[in-house]
Amino acid sequence: MYDNELAREILTQIYQATQTVLERFQPIKSADDFTSSGSGMEKLDAICMQLIGIGEGLKNLDKITGNALLTQYPEIEWKKVKGMRDIISHHYFDLDAEAIFEVCKNHIPPLLDTLEKMIREL
Repeated sequence: MYDNELAREILTQIYQATQTVLERFQPIKSADDFTSSGSGMEKLDAICMQLIGIGEGLKNLDKITGNALLTQYPEIEWKKVKGMRDIISHHYFDLDAEAIFEVCKNHIPPLLDTLEKMIREL
């Protein structure tokens, strides 16, 4: 068994980072909003930093739970969420604003919902 309090703390940090992504993403209506101005690029950078934190947090969560918790929530493709962290961290200069836009628009809201459910159920 694993430390539920530590798992809850990590999940809460990930949840907060996910909320931050959605807040920062709110004014973005297209990938061009990221790339067409300095302030857009700052938003992209800030969002990417949170995505790195989310992926790192999930990797830590897997470590402390022995890979037992995330598998209970198959509605999220956890491997891809953790993989996003690696892509951003290791290929930052090849970052695709369109891919980040798509992740924020289509994948972060269900992730937020699932994290909320996980925290409730833990």
